[in-house]
Amino acid sequence: MTGSTCWALTFLALPSAVAFSSPFHGNRALASSRTKPIISAHDPLVRIGHGYDIHRLDTMEVAGQPLVVGGVRFDGSTAPAYELGCVAHSDGDVIYHSVVDAILGALSMPDIGQLFPDNDPRLKGSDSEIFMEEAYKRMIERGYAIGNCDVTLILQKPKVNIEHSGKQVKGIMSDNLARLLRTSAGQVNVKARTHEKLDSVGEGRAVECHVVLTLEKVQ
Repeated sequence: MTGSTCWALTFLALPSAVAFSSPFHGNRALASSRTKPIISAHDPLVRIGHGYDIHRLDTMEVAGQPLVVGGVRFDGSTAPAYELGCVAHSDGDVIYHSVVDAILGALSMPDIGQLFPDNDPRLKGSDSEIFMEEAYKRMIERGYAIGNCDVTLILQKPKVNIEHSGKQVKGIMSDNLARLLRTSAGQVNVKARTHEKLDSVGEGRAVECHVVLTLEKVQ
């Protein structure tokens, strides 16, 4: 299949939702000009969404890619290099994936696994910003904007409350979210904590994330 081939995922209609298509061109998700959301007369003024994601960590040889969290790469570029990578079909960004699922959940839409299946070879190693862009597009098509977004990142290592090249790593994550959600820094918060050396996360074999957000009706 060539890069010029467009691919559409078609979904069953849900209450207060419609069947959407998510065409791809290369490695970017493109909005369909023919797809118009049906706005329910009973859409609430505020919706609440929760998202969760977890990914396994392993050696770079096994993972084949570095750890990426909130758009920050732990390979020495935007954050200090870390010895373990993220085992995932895409780049495995747990913050972005959790935010996407929280938005889709708030809108009663199909989850991230249905939109971007992990058995599609074209998504191998994908930058999770494409998932964020698709979630944002669906949110504004339904007439909503971010009220606030609260992120809880849970990992034993690497540390994220640190500076790299003169910038706070956790601050870069917050800035990335605000940029992709087209909102202000004051409406996004990224918290980070360890798992007190308990289970796979506490043993440094995985990283996980919870997100709670609100969507406010703007039209």
